[in-house]
Amino acid sequence: MPPRTVVIGVDSSTQSTKAAFVDASTGRLLAVGRAPHVVTGEAGARETDPAVWWQALCTAVAAGLKESGVPAATVTGIAVAGQQHGLVALDRTGRPLRPALLWNDTRSAPQAATLTAALGGADAWTARTGSVPVASMTASKWQWLRENEPETAAATAAIRLPHDFLTERLTGSAVTDPGDASGTCWYSTATGAYDPELLELLGLNAALLPEVAKTGASRAGSLTGEAAQALGLPAGIAVAAGTGDNMSAAVGLGLGDAGLLDHPVLSLGTSGTVFAASRTRPASAALSGFAAADGTYLPLACTLNCTLAVDKVAALLGLDRDDAAPGGEAVLLPYLDGERTPDLPTASGLLTGLRHDTAPQQLLGAAYEGAVVTVLRALDELLRACGLDPADREVAARPLRLIGGGAQGRTWVETVRRLSGRPVIVPGSGELVALGAAALAAAAACGEDPVTIATGWHAAGESEADTELPPMERDMNTWNQVNSVLERAAGPLLGGER
Repeated sequence: MPPRTVVIGVDSSTQSTKAAFVDASTGRLLAVGRAPHVVTGEAGARETDPAVWWQALCTAVAAGLKESGVPAATVTGIAVAGQQHGLVALDRTGRPLRPALLWNDTRSAPQAATLTAALGGADAWTARTGSVPVASMTASKWQWLRENEPETAAATAAIRLPHDFLTERLTGSAVTDPGDASGTCWYSTATGAYDPELLELLGLNAALLPEVAKTGASRAGSLTGEAAQALGLPAGIAVAAGTGDNMSAAVGLGLGDAGLLDHPVLSLGTSGTVFAASRTRPASAALSGFAAADGTYLPLACTLNCTLAVDKVAALLGLDRDDAAPGGEAVLLPYLDGERTPDLPTASGLLTGLRHDTAPQQLLGAAYEGAVVTVLRALDELLRACGLDPADREVAARPLRLIGGGAQGRTWVETVRRLSGRPVIVPGSGELVALGAAALAAAAACGEDPVTIATGWHAAGESEADTELPPMERDMNTWNQVNSVLERAAGPLLGGER
């Protein structure tokens, strides 16, 4: 029997780093090392010192090595999947000039609106990049930095996304991938390269940006001696280009050209996200028309307010997160951090329909309903972007894969089932971003397709079985009620156009 080889998939998210140690042959999850991040900021600001990510990566890998018990010499590859959109500005020595501006930092909303208008509107942006600038996008954050911290912008010698920053620490090479690059709004999904006109609009020199690898599974380089010593791993092992967290989750689910196409996924985490792998290049102003890690496309819609927002409502009510009941007449839009989809960056939470007999549990249930309806509205637009009719029976019967921390919560799952009317699959693996990154690492080490590898791992049956739940009768009364409030309040009460 050949000796076991191990790959490491790193999930560097907003709140923490996870390092998954995976058997490269079977996909068996051997261990997951973890380390927390520190996020700072208020009044729309969300920042993290990139040094925190590197230290967390080192800590998580050390913990994973210890927990798994595998010899470090058996590790053959590593890849990083990171939170998208964050802006990392580096000086000439490669050191961060300031804390990174994170995806959920909404201070750049005015710059996003100005950029949208400067190119001629939303359609002009989607035709080039697949996406329209919103506060989340890196281009908006760079413009904010230029206007608010011009000395820092002028001193910037390199710009990286969070996963790029870590990959460069591993290899010494400035490399990104099409998936994460497509979330910057200066990379064109139409041409597969940085867009010169957009760089000029942003006052951005292409020399500041990393090289774009062919896919997230391309070998970006080898683990340097310095990084190997910090991580306790062998120098010279394969390091994949890596990708964004959503693209990596798609790989972990087996979504892509060699796997499932046009099958929707709903991720319940800090943000609520819907996406699907498709051969159709998306061009909808309501979506982010990303590239996928394997060369296909990944149309995606992301809401800012999901599990953390609902947990905050539960805490305010003094309730356990699952001590909830259907909202009844109450409608609660938990837009505590502004909102991205729909684009309402200055919105705050909105409660209506409160009665004398409204119970606290109903208010919490209404928060769940508001968050779920918001993300399911985006799902319909996603399906249309894939060339599908959401009302078509065959399309409506396609199972909705439910991932993220919320997928482990009873109330989240039941609320999604009740308001979608769809069959739901909860994958057995709870670490899909890290698993997808591990497949990228394995592909970089052996030269195979990452989706093929991930699909093979699933077929090997080494992971926990998926949970398949039948459809429920759709609660159209609540669906229509929440939609009505959202449509009527979007302008005057939620900060949208009047």
